[in-house]
Amino acid sequence: MSEQKDQKFQPVIGIVDDEPAQRLLLAETLNRAGWRTLCGENGYQAVDIAPRCNLLLLDVRMPGMSGLEALQQIQQLPAPPVVVLLTAYIDVRDAVAAIRMGAADYLEKPVDLDELLTVIEDALGLGHRDQEVLDLPPGVIAESEALRDLFRQALRVAPTSATVLLTGESGTGKEIFARLIHARSPRSAGPMVTVNMGAVPEHLAESELFGHEKGAFTGADQARAGRFEEADGGTLFLDEIGELVPALQPKLLRVLETGVFRRVGGTADKRADVRVIAATNRNLEEEVAAGRFREDLYYRLNVFPLRIPLLRERREDIIPLAELFLKPWKKRLSPAAARALTAWSWPGNARELRNVVERAAILADGDMILPEDLPDALRQLPREDAPSESPERPLMEEAQRRAILEALEKTGGNRTKAAQLLGISRRSLIYKLRAYGL
Repeated sequence: MSEQKDQKFQPVIGIVDDEPAQRLLLAETLNRAGWRTLCGENGYQAVDIAPRCNLLLLDVRMPGMSGLEALQQIQQLPAPPVVVLLTAYIDVRDAVAAIRMGAADYLEKPVDLDELLTVIEDALGLGHRDQEVLDLPPGVIAESEALRDLFRQALRVAPTSATVLLTGESGTGKEIFARLIHARSPRSAGPMVTVNMGAVPEHLAESELFGHEKGAFTGADQARAGRFEEADGGTLFLDEIGELVPALQPKLLRVLETGVFRRVGGTADKRADVRVIAATNRNLEEEVAAGRFREDLYYRLNVFPLRIPLLRERREDIIPLAELFLKPWKKRLSPAAARALTAWSWPGNARELRNVVERAAILADGDMILPEDLPDALRQLPREDAPSESPERPLMEEAQRRAILEALEKTGGNRTKAAQLLGISRRSLIYKLRAYGL
């Protein structure tokens, strides 16, 4: 572990505590882990060393300037370090105040050294010791097990040539999966061409896919290659495939089965080596039953189906996604705002969430998003009345809340061990604590 850190990134960790034995213990632990340390014994020294640190471990209760007072000054720096508070007295009001002022986390003293290393790695983005590491693109959030399992499947099918059908409502992120599959495939050096079939006029759809020869129709003053030719050697992403007109469906089936097609107005067959990924927000089985979509084409597209879950089906992803969308605005969610976001049903999925938090970032006066910055519908929705896909949801959430409290009690408040006991990642536990107001 230390060799990897030395080669890639060796952060400087500040340790500020008025107890000499505590400072020495933490410094020795972090030095052994391959990190450099700077130490201080009061709030004034914390403010002094903060500009030279990537992360600062800051005791809350110290004589003179307290940790919270120091935190307030540190957050005024042009590039403040990540701050993790250390406290022997867990006080909910202090914790909430610290989060509002910009602290990333807090640890209870005496500090569990294994949890300390996990917190630092998590805060500095060095990987999660308590969670399987998935090789995902930057900016892709997958805290829920449902989404992580889907990414595992996508990574498994990516190296193959299988046709993939992505299904799910608008805004669930189907194109993210398509791009991931292309990027992790042997075709990654080739082009990835995207066509939204719902945006192509019906009379131009065949030309869009297969191209046309000069004079093939009015306005065709020169020959043009279609999307299949453009994607030769790469991937063609056919978004909204359910919008494909019936007249074109047998032609698409032919090219999927043989790789052969003709340009509009052409007389010679052309070939394209293309891997097709299709996506739709329609239920294609219902479209087949209604006679609007060819059954043989459906089965040819549905070789490897991936259904993207709705955002309300993976609520663990709501807060981390919101925080990702807020990063450019350099703003944070208050616990009450986080609870409101978690309670909402998100009919527009991640796209709606992004719009909501960006609007809130514009309206927020300070660096904290408050409930009053959210749309009326979210702000007025009581948590116990949150829309749900089943009437049992409030009972399930209450049972989950009790399980978290019991796990924390059994582990003496150690959130790393509590997460292991619950079978979830530490980050997922933290997000649930925020959502449940714990």
